[in-house]
Amino acid sequence: MITKRIIPCLDVRDGRVVKGTNFQNLNDVSSPVELGEFYSQCGADELVFYDITASAEGRALFTDILKEVASKIFIPLTVGGGINTVEDFDRVLKCGADKVSVNSGAIRNPDLISQAARLYGNQCVVISCDIKRVDGVFHVFAKGGREDTGMEAISWIKRCVEMGAGEVVVNSIDTDGVKQGFDIEMLKAVCEAVNVPVIASGGAGSAEDFVTLFNEIPDIDAGLAASIFHFGEVQIKDLKKLLKENNINVRL
Repeated sequence: MITKRIIPCLDVRDGRVVKGTNFQNLNDVSSPVELGEFYSQCGADELVFYDITASAEGRALFTDILKEVASKIFIPLTVGGGINTVEDFDRVLKCGADKVSVNSGAIRNPDLISQAARLYGNQCVVISCDIKRVDGVFHVFAKGGREDTGMEAISWIKRCVEMGAGEVVVNSIDTDGVKQGFDIEMLKAVCEAVNVPVIASGGAGSAEDFVTLFNEIPDIDAGLAASIFHFGEVQIKDLKKLLKENNINVRL
């Protein structure tokens, strides 16, 4: 039985970890280096680092902070934000990332996925998709959830996987920061469409939400969250204990 992963997410703006609701109203939380080190020590399976305004501001990702985070943690690190070229992949991997997450850059240039997969392997290429319902249809949003691309999300994700993405992060803008549970309907649709690991993001408000996620969608590989971990509302060790009690396989 495949072990389910628990992944804290560091949304970084101006060198600080921030958290908002529905991708807006961002509040300062902590230093990414301190938080990263804390999660590495307290049972997180992986860490995700997003430079959340790099794409919207049209600049490269902050590599100095990334290097510092990578040097302090001993779990796999996925990094995203402002990834537009294979050179960006190269830079971020050399800073200590294990996987690179691409979103707006792939929307602008889908070939980026196949180029990066050829150079670094599928396992390094993560497609991160910010999705919101528009008139009942799942739409892909770009630039940190600010811009509706008009593209239907499930077909876009299938295309990305066909081009070489080895993992999918599904960020539901509808449930982001709302803390009412993961977007089960959206996640089921993605899991049914692809055969690579899918990570659920957006909506976790309690440890029970992870139990629901893994029970409702046995094919989901990981649950990602930010604020409930950052603010100490859920401790990762306690969460894993609860999952284990519910016969969900996790690394303790």
